Amino acid sequence: MAGKYTLIWRFRVRPDCLADFLACYGPDGDWVRLFRRSPGFCETLLLKDLTVPDWYLTIDRWRSEAAYGEFRREFALEYAQLDRQCEGLTLAEEFLGAFCEENRGAELPETC
Repeated sequence: MAGKYTLIWRFRVRPDCLADFLACYGPDGDWVRLFRRSPGFCETLLLKDLTVPDWYLTIDRWRSEAAYGEFRREFALEYAQLDRQCEGLTLAEEFLGAFCEENRGAELPETC
């Protein structure tokens, strides 16, 4: 059985937009509120780079790749709208990849 599906993004935030960025990408931000509409969403972590100013990572965790795909299909319009809303908040945005936990055969709990 595959482990949780994880997407990692890196952002360089415009210094004058930090408060708005945090409101969108933070633990109770706009993205998390959208993701929570899906039962397959587990959590989002927002990490600030301690050595490079204005750089952040988001780590979005889903129960499975299929759960994420279902979310993207069901909420495609809302996702696109929010993505457009957030465009001006960053100087750079990079998708670092999609990852799956190696759970060494252990069963995943029913909840995240």
